[in-house]
Amino acid sequence: MKTMKIHEKMTYSVKNKAKEKGFRKALQKEEEEENRKQATDEERLKALQECLSWKIAIKKDYPLEKETFRDYINDRREIFLLEYAIAVKREEIQKLENIAKKEKRKLEKAEYNLEKDIATFDEFLKENHKSSIQALKIAEKESAVKAKKIVEIHAISSQIMSLQSDITRFENSLREYKMYRDFLYQLSPKEWQEEYEKKHEKKLKTASKADKESASEKGHGLTIGMNIRGIDVPISLLSAESLNSSLSSGTRPWLKSLLKPLTTENPNSPEDQESEACSDEDEEPELYFTDPQQLLSIFSEMEEQNFSYLCNFQEIQKEMNELQHIFINTQKRKDRERAQLKEVLLTLKSTVTKLEERTADLKLKVQDFSSEHRADVQDKMLASLRKKVREVYGHCIGESREGMETVEMLAAIEKKLIELLDNLERIPPAKIAEIEKAKKREQRMRLREEKEQQQKQLQEEKLQRALERAQALTQKKTGRRLMFRSSPPARKEKKKHSQEQSDKEKEEILYYFT
Repeated sequence: MKTMKIHEKMTYSVKNKAKEKGFRKALQKEEEEENRKQATDEERLKALQECLSWKIAIKKDYPLEKETFRDYINDRREIFLLEYAIAVKREEIQKLENIAKKEKRKLEKAEYNLEKDIATFDEFLKENHKSSIQALKIAEKESAVKAKKIVEIHAISSQIMSLQSDITRFENSLREYKMYRDFLYQLSPKEWQEEYEKKHEKKLKTASKADKESASEKGHGLTIGMNIRGIDVPISLLSAESLNSSLSSGTRPWLKSLLKPLTTENPNSPEDQESEACSDEDEEPELYFTDPQQLLSIFSEMEEQNFSYLCNFQEIQKEMNELQHIFINTQKRKDRERAQLKEVLLTLKSTVTKLEERTADLKLKVQDFSSEHRADVQDKMLASLRKKVREVYGHCIGESREGMETVEMLAAIEKKLIELLDNLERIPPAKIAEIEKAKKREQRMRLREEKEQQQKQLQEEKLQRALERAQALTQKKTGRRLMFRSSPPARKEKKKHSQEQSDKEKEEILYYFT
């Protein structure tokens, strides 16, 4: 079938109407063409008649030439053709009218069929409406029933939830009771625990033996029944239906009484197992403690023990803290002493190194002095040294005795120095640092004052020079300005080596012995 668009699709009546319109248009076109042809034919006839009448009139008035036979034949032919065309057109018009009548009849039939279809469709719609109303009523009833069921389900679910909450509560309480039972069992003495375990083991053994005997009796009964029938079938394949069929088919009445309980009961049902497992729990547990006073006495003993343990622990902790404090203090003191000793060691090492260097220098100087100078010079130097040592002795210790040698005075000075150094070491280093800072501060102040004095002197000198320049007479320079010329190179004076050595020796003597 040809696929058509929605606006192109039509019903049967519309198609018939469209066909009628098409036929009508075709008929109208044909009628118009026929009318045109008739008009043209009539015009031609009128023209011919006019021509003939004109010719006749002219012939009457004027003598015309005679028509030829050929012209006459042509005229008659044209008249025949025109009449023939008119007859053909009339036949075609009749045919078209007949076709139009037939189409009208078809249209009437189609309209009648359409009316019938519309009536049947209306009946179908009415029936559908009735069925939809009935379906709505049924749906309302079902929804009401469903709502009731939902309410019942909610009520049942709430009951289930309450039961579950009760079960959980009971389970929690059971756990607590079991915990209390275990706690009491642990508090009970060991002898009673051993006896209880032995009893429990005996009970378990007896229960297991009874279970085995019952299972063996049931299995024996089944094997007897099946052997009587002459069939060997395992117990797991036996069902209630097979046993009932075997009982009904020619067994003795005393065998029926044996096999009937096996058909109704399952030998290994989970309910029996649960009942066996719960039998121990349902029994009242054996407890060592019968009175609460026993527990209270045990608790009081345990509290006393705990209190004694706590007291001992606190005493030990106090002792530990004291020992730890003493250990920390001693360690700090030892560290402090170690640091002081290290400082003393460093100072002693530095003084020893300085003294060794000084002794080495003095030895060298003495060797140089003894080898080059005379004895009288040495005597003079020794006398000057004795004077200096006596002055130092007088400043440090006091007035010297008569007849004291320089070595004794030097020994006394050295002893005094050692005592002073010992006293210095005893002084705390913080105080020494403060004194050193004060001395350095005084030295800096002295240097600053000296610098200020020097700057003042320089300023005064500059001022004096400026005054002198201002008071001096100005002399105008005349003539050509002299150009700056580089000064000639300075001559280097060569000094004798012996003189330089003598000068150095004099300086060293003045430095060490004055």
